[in-house]
Amino acid sequence: MNINASLFIQWIPFIILVLITMRFIWPPIVKALDERAEKIRAGLAAADQAKAELASANKKVDEQLAQTRNESTKLLSDAEKRGVAIVDEAKKRAEDEAAKIIAAAKADAEQQSVRAREALREQVAALAVKGAEQILQREVNASVHAELLNRLKTEL
Repeated sequence: MNINASLFIQWIPFIILVLITMRFIWPPIVKALDERAEKIRAGLAAADQAKAELASANKKVDEQLAQTRNESTKLLSDAEKRGVAIVDEAKKRAEDEAAKIIAAAKADAEQQSVRAREALREQVAALAVKGAEQILQREVNASVHAELLNRLKTEL
């Protein structure tokens, strides 16, 4: 056999094999590869979209955290101001109450002082009457008695 004829005959099955492969085998493989490429593209697009959504969600979370921090700081400062106001109000009420108590105590002390003076005056008057009785029982001298009475008046 001739080598050229042998090569030509070998080319016939090879061409038939290529034609069968191109007709029946290659289209499903290309279709599968195209579907796989489309799935990969869709997955990459979904991943990019998920990244964008994640970034957006992180941004929203950061904004909400900042807003929450601001609100909590404001609430704390308001609470501190209210606490200071309550303490100041309590101090003012306590000072007012203390002033009332002091005023009442001073009034009570003044009343007791007035009562004590009145009691002393009554006792002095009683002593003066007793002294006058004793003087009158001993002797009656107008000048001596006037001097004693004047001294008692000035002492009272």
